[in-house]
Amino acid sequence: MRLLITGANGQLGHELIRLGEGHDLLAVDYDELDITDPDAVNACVERFHPDAVINAAAYTAVDRAESDVEAAFAVNRDGPANLARACGASGIPLIHVSTDYVFDGSKQGAYSENDPVAPLGVYGTSKLAGEQAVLNSCPKSITLRTSWVFSSHGQNFVKTMLRLASEREELGIVADQHGCPTSASELARAIYAMLDKGLNEENWGIYHFCQPEPTTWFGFAQTVFDEAKAQGIPLKINSVNALTTEDYPTPAKRPMNSEMDCSKFAKTFGFATKPWAESLQEVIKELKHV
Repeated sequence: MRLLITGANGQLGHELIRLGEGHDLLAVDYDELDITDPDAVNACVERFHPDAVINAAAYTAVDRAESDVEAAFAVNRDGPANLARACGASGIPLIHVSTDYVFDGSKQGAYSENDPVAPLGVYGTSKLAGEQAVLNSCPKSITLRTSWVFSSHGQNFVKTMLRLASEREELGIVADQHGCPTSASELARAIYAMLDKGLNEENWGIYHFCQPEPTTWFGFAQTVFDEAKAQGIPLKINSVNALTTEDYPTPAKRPMNSEMDCSKFAKTFGFATKPWAESLQEVIKELKHV
């Protein structure tokens, strides 16, 4: 397939390129295609005429978004809107990646695609606006919500924890926010599984995709440290303290519960994902050899 991939330098874009063998890829980042520029988007789609577009571009600085509202909405709302209009006009399927932060985290149990959305901050609000723009302008679209993305590429929680654990003997990690870590590699595999299955009128819409099992940031960090030590990576850390959200205030509010029900995705596309801890082993092995 001819695939236009935006956000090529991000975690997901990097993995989509790495796993995209057999496809004709045009992978672009901001310096090659500014998705907030509708004329540039139209020209790119008309020139390349892809079989599908995968929008992996996003403004993901959750806390900075609180004071950088215009930029967050430009990338997370206006960019997807431009892609959706271009794809809609040409009848090209669009796969748009969104986030668990469209929910407020107050639900007990996993969120389904039909649960009410109520983002707590600018980042989540801008991503929800992007979802709505895609649905409004591109009937042939899939919005894929994911959570807590990590990889050996770019900036993410795993790499931050490894850096801090190599510098400090003691850390405090928030232990009352729940969610599902998801490797960018497994997310990319899921997207290619969707394309292999075929996109048609029977499967347009919103889906959740993340890896089992739910954990907390504290539990995630502990697993990172344990796995790093098991692979022989030297760490200074010897004490990890569980913090509450109140103990660690941030500019942006985060959902206390980000767990998502991914059964619709598995049933529709027949994709069985592995636990995130297995993907973490692979990521730390990659980082060990960087």
